[in-house]
Amino acid sequence: MPGKLFLFDFDGVLVDSLALYENSVNVCLERIGWPPIGTREEFLDLFEDNFYSAIAKRGIDVDAFMAASKAVTPTLDYGIVRPVTELLPVLAEMKARHGLVIISSNSSFAIRLMLAKFGFEPYFDDILGADFNFSKIEKILYAKGHFGTDSRHTWYVCDTAGDIREAREAGVMTAAVTWGWHPRERLERTRPDAMIDKPGDLLALCR
Repeated sequence: MPGKLFLFDFDGVLVDSLALYENSVNVCLERIGWPPIGTREEFLDLFEDNFYSAIAKRGIDVDAFMAASKAVTPTLDYGIVRPVTELLPVLAEMKARHGLVIISSNSSFAIRLMLAKFGFEPYFDDILGADFNFSKIEKILYAKGHFGTDSRHTWYVCDTAGDIREAREAGVMTAAVTWGWHPRERLERTRPDAMIDKPGDLLALCR
């Protein structure tokens, strides 16, 4: 069993991929006959909840959306994504003593591609993407069981209000980063256990 288990959201935390993700969602919606999301703010509102629950509430067929996503994902322009490079030495230090897992609404295919491209790949023990389960609650519970950590020693490092809500429902600690998709004020309203302003601040959670 690792000392602690750190579960990382991917988009917004490890990489700046908002433009890519937003575009891919809109392309998928158009493929299944739905209008694109109107504004950036409306798009970010989808992440006040679980993303897949949010689109289902709009009446969107999630299975049809996922089928479109499977076709669209390999065609995306990953060149517009930028890594949070300041995390690399932090992850190396964390990995020496703790378990690190990615839990994301993105596809494992896209995540693995970008991890390899940006040098993050060696630091993560597993990737639980949308193809594993739509619910981050279920993914968090699976990871806790697999690694044998309790709630006090399991952290979800994330960047949206919906992430914090799902992590809290799964009974783990929450660390909200302020360089991601939702601004600090929006994150603070959900009362995460820690606010992380710089990648190096994550090391304080390792003690």
